[in-house]
This record gives sequence, C-alpha cells and structure tokens, in this order.
Amino acid sequence: MRRALLSTYDKTGLVAFAQGLASAEVELLASGGTAQVLREAGLDVVPLEELTGFQEMLGHRVVTLHPAVHGGILARRDVPGDLDDLERHGIAPIDLVCVNLYPFEETVGRLGVTWQAAVEQIDVGGPAMLRAAAKNHAHVVPICRPEDYGPVLDELRRVGDVSEETRRALALRAFATTAAYDAAVAGWLSRGEPLPELLVSAHERAAELSYGENPHQRAAYYVERGSRTHLLSRVEQLQGKPLSFNNLNDLSAARELIGELAGPACVIVKHANPCGAALGATAEKAYGKALAADPVSAFGGVVVLDGAVSAALGEALAEQFVEVLLAPGYDEQATEALSRKQGTRVLNDLERRASDLAAPDVRRVVGGLLVQEPDRGPDLRDGMDVVCGEVADETWRDLLFAWTVVKHVTSNAIVIATDGATIGIGAGQMSRVDAVRIALAKAREHGHETVGAVLASDAFFPFADGPALALEAGVAALIQPGGSKRDDEVIAAVRDAGSAMVFTHRRHFRH
Repeated sequence: MRRALLSTYDKTGLVAFAQGLASAEVELLASGGTAQVLREAGLDVVPLEELTGFQEMLGHRVVTLHPAVHGGILARRDVPGDLDDLERHGIAPIDLVCVNLYPFEETVGRLGVTWQAAVEQIDVGGPAMLRAAAKNHAHVVPICRPEDYGPVLDELRRVGDVSEETRRALALRAFATTAAYDAAVAGWLSRGEPLPELLVSAHERAAELSYGENPHQRAAYYVERGSRTHLLSRVEQLQGKPLSFNNLNDLSAARELIGELAGPACVIVKHANPCGAALGATAEKAYGKALAADPVSAFGGVVVLDGAVSAALGEALAEQFVEVLLAPGYDEQATEALSRKQGTRVLNDLERRASDLAAPDVRRVVGGLLVQEPDRGPDLRDGMDVVCGEVADETWRDLLFAWTVVKHVTSNAIVIATDGATIGIGAGQMSRVDAVRIALAKAREHGHETVGAVLASDAFFPFADGPALALEAGVAALIQPGGSKRDDEVIAAVRDAGSAMVFTHRRHFRH
C-alpha cells in the first residue's frame, strides 16, 4: 500500500488513522478541510488540487471528479492495459480510499430546513469515490466509517496489507452505505407520496435479538434510515432483559392503539392483539379497567400507558407478571416497587407516543411487498349514520372507543365495551359469528355485565346471527361499517330488540 486518499466530513478518529497510515509509509492525499486538519496535526499531505491540477469549483460541488482521482482508484493492477493507461496519462494508483458522506439525513431531519439547503447536502463526489473503490476492492481498500480505522491499521501492521476477506466486507459496507444514502434522498424527494413508482428504503440494524418468534429463528431489529419516530425512538430501558422479537411486535401493536386514544389510557397486548384497553380519569384507573377486561390473557403481556406511573400504580403493576411496561415517566417509589420484578422490561417513553403517521404499511409476501396507506386517524362521528334506535352521548363515547379499538384487533374482529373499557374481544376468527361468541364468552368469563354494553365489528355482518347473539346478551348498541346484502335483515333484528346501530361506511380489516 503506497497511497491513500482521505476525504471525510466526519473527522472522528481521522488524525489517528492518518498517523497510522503515515507510520506505514503510506503517502496521504486529501481534499479541502480534510487536508487542513491533517496538516494542523503535523502530517505531510498532498492536497487534491496538486494531484488534479484544478482548484475546487462550483462552490465545492466539483472537487474529486477528475481522471487523476478515479483513474487511480479504478485501475486494475493485474490488467496491463490499465497500467499502460495510467502511465500514459501520468496517473499514480490509489490503494486506499477513506470517505464519509455529507450529513443529508441529519440536515433534512431538522425543522425549517429549506429545499436549497437540503439539496446542497446531497453528496456527489463522495459516493462516486466510494463506489469506485468498492468496485475495485481487489486492489483498493474502501473505508466509509471510523469504526473500521482500527481493524484496517491492525492488519496493515501485522501483515503489511489488508486481507481479501476484509476488503470484501468493506466493499459490502461501502455499497450498502451509498445505497442507503441514495434511498434517503429518494425518500425525501417522494415524501407525502404513499405509493411512489419506485419504493426505496434502507434499514440499519439497531439490535440483534436473542431469537425470533421461535428459538430456532435468528432475528434482529432494524430501524428505517432517516426515521426519527421508530418504535424505540426516545425510549430508555430502565430495567429488565433485552427486548425480544415478540416483545417488540407486541409493543408496536400497543403503541399504535394507544396513539389513537384520548387518555388517560392503558392498552395491554398479547400476541399483537389487545386483550384489554381502557380510558380512565387517571393512568392508575385506566390500568385497573384494562386489566379487569381479561386478567387471564393479560398475564405476561405488554402494558403501555400514556400517563406517568405513580407509586400506587407501580405497586399494582409489580403484583402482576408483565413482560414489557412502557410509560412516560415513573415515580421514584414506583421504580422501587417495579425493581422487585427484574423480569419486567421497564421502558421510559421520553417522547410520548411518537409514531410516523405518514409511513406506508408495508408487508412482506413471497417475492415482493404489499404496500398500502396506513389505516390511522380517528373516524369522524359526522360521517356515520344511526340506522336504527337512538344513541345518547354517553353511548356514542363507548361506540367510538370500541370502534377505535377494533381497528387494532386481528380480523375477523369484535370488541364489546362499556364505560370506556373493553370487556370482551374476539380476534382472528374465520367466521364473524364465532368472533362474537368469543367476545361474549370472554365478558362472561370475567364477570362483566353485557347488558347496556356496546359492540363494534371491524366489517359488516353478512347475516343477522352475530348481532342476534349480542342482542340476546343485552348489548344496547352496535357499530359496524354496513354494506352487506342483508343489511335490512340485520337492521330489523336490532330494531326488534329495541337496540341501536350505527353504520360507519368504513371498514377496518387487519390481517
């Protein structure tokens, strides 16, 4: 290794790396600010303009785009014609390229950034050099992050070169870096368009997980590049084991639901479905109602609150087996109480229900993706019709609450609720009438009174059999999309029972 080109925006560890290269008798080439930093550290540096014969131009837009740079990087040392071309043009080979890119994602993540300011942070020369070095990694070492400085220097000191295995790993990282960078730019340009012609995104591994849904499956948690509001953004883990695949999946379901409830609210989730959700005057009361909905299913569940955990609530939570607890703050005495349950993963939500409401819903299928607009945001009462009976304001509150919860239950889905709390949930059934049976059975199992309760169905009732079961149990009002060929039969059954029904004209399937 004879010559190295360094051009970095992030100067972390740069001087020590350059000193290590210099001690290995590697000639240092550098551009602009990088060259200045190295010279100030007492290193001999060949400035890039001396190599190319051109000063930087167009306001620093053109610095490294020159044959003296890219010829030196791309030349194959084992192809005589390439070496002849270098000699004919007086170009010397470059054996290492150290580049990191303009901070585009950080720039567009700031409030009030202008279009022009963002455009100027789109790097051109950096990705070009990095891709060139990665393509020719058999002869050139591509480096794009400070974490790789130490390992590369170690190999140079030990064996005088960088191994083929390391070169390939660095090339992979370089191409992944430039791909993610371009994906961030494309994502920014297509923002506000939920279904762009080309869907490009990049995800960075945030954590390796102990295993997946089952112990024989490897798993990791990836965060979308450029996303400030991912599942664990601004979340601090106070105690407990590392979060598992299933923990994160359930936590995501709970956060999405609680983000649509006007609190104080509590959501308890098992296997990505709410088994209890409630509103209350305080976080403590909301938790009590959510737990009472189905205390058996809540065992080992994920609990999410939108209010701080008081001392009394901390004691109540410590009496239960909770896998994961997320809340925006904890009383000191609550923390002490929860410390008795070291198995509980206690998370402090520093940002309160952060979620990317504009992000599309993406699901993997064989060989591709299914992408849709997210099914989020409240359904407005003004767009609904009371098709039979009368609905008092108090009943409307329960109907809208149940309608919000049912959106987050696996279809076919039925939610029975009263007094701002679920009391029976039927989830994931192939038959809607079976979902009604399960919801009613759950309510009876835990001693809940269904007389006067409300029922929400995520899609229309194809027959009157499901509503008939609910009406026999004393359900006073139903809310559903409507649209069945037998709507008249269903309406007649509800009217004859003296109950009320609302058509939302909007379905909420969740698969």
